[in-house]
Formats: sequence, C-alpha cells, structure tokens
Amino acid sequence: RPSRMPISLALFDMDDVLVHYDRAARVSYLASLSNRSLDEVVDAVWGSGLEAKADAGLIDSVAYLRETSDLLGCRVSLDDWLRARHESMSPNLEVLALAAEVSRTCTIAVLTNNSQLVADNIGYLCPAIANLFGKNVFASASFNATKPSPEIFLRCVDVLGVAPSEALFVDDSEANVSGAREAGLLGHVFIDSAALSEELRRHH
Repeated sequence: RPSRMPISLALFDMDDVLVHYDRAARVSYLASLSNRSLDEVVDAVWGSGLEAKADAGLIDSVAYLRETSDLLGCRVSLDDWLRARHESMSPNLEVLALAAEVSRTCTIAVLTNNSQLVADNIGYLCPAIANLFGKNVFASASFNATKPSPEIFLRCVDVLGVAPSEALFVDDSEANVSGAREAGLLGHVFIDSAALSEELRRHH
C-alpha cells in the first residue's frame, strides 16, 4: 500500500493495546475483598454507572472510592483499588517496543477511558508505560469527556500542541477510532502488533 503522510504524534489506547487487560482479575480481587460474588461486584461497579461517571470526570477520586466502598459494602482504600487494577494489567511488550521505536521520531502519548486514579498512579500500575510515556499519560477523566466523543481527541491533541491531522490514534475499539477520525485524526483499529507495525511504517 502507498506511503502516507508522516505523523508528529502517535496516540495509544491503554487497555488491550499497550497492556493485556483482564477485567475478571480485577473483579475477582474486589470480590474477595468485599465477600461479594463476581456478579455482585460487576453490578455494583459497572452496572451502577459508577465506573462510567469516574471515566467522564463527573466525580473526583475521593468520591469514587467512597461510592465504590458504599456499593460493595466494605472499605475500599486507594491501595485496595490500585491493587485490584494492577492485578488486571500486564504489559504488551511487542506494542510497547513499537511505541519506543516511534518515540525516536515523534511524540507518543496515551489516551485511556479511565478515572484520574489510573493516570496519577501509572508508575505503580504499569511501570513500563510510565517509563516510556512519562507525563503523556492522559485519562479521559481529566478532559471531562470519554472516547469516542470527538471532543476528547481535540482536547488531548491541543494539550500536546499537535494538529489533529498530524496525529495517529490507535485503539482496539472501532467506535473509538471512528470518534478520532471525526475529530480529524488518523486512526488505526488495533488487531495485533504486526498490523500496527505496518501502519506505523506507512506513516514513516
């Protein structure tokens, strides 16, 4: 396929792109902490809309932990929450290696639909991401919007000082990639590192 325009920013989703994400491990940890069943935990945290509210920045970290505790009927401390999140993440080394390569010629950043707790504690949750991306790890909560809303992509590239047309966004969700394209970014639906490598090469 023909060569494409060079890019000045590669923007990566986190879960199921830069890391293998196993929500079941997170649910299991919270279930053992709260003596609830797996279904009860999923219902409490995700079914209640709490997680979506935190991702959208509608509640701060203190309120989020308090509501999580209330819904699970036990105290969930920051350490508990982080341990549960940590359990669910393992680095995708092939994709991180590609990102490291790309970082030699352009800016790299992370944009993840998550609460501020994830971005603030990325050094503990995934040292490999923290070491590679530094301060360029953005949670949707800090933009008060979530993917696939075009607004979040525009706010993110603005913070990074890059024109949308010079940014390539990589996500495993087709809907999110569509949102990025609507905002004027280039988009790649992540399937595996081989296809991503080819796409990055096409953008020099």
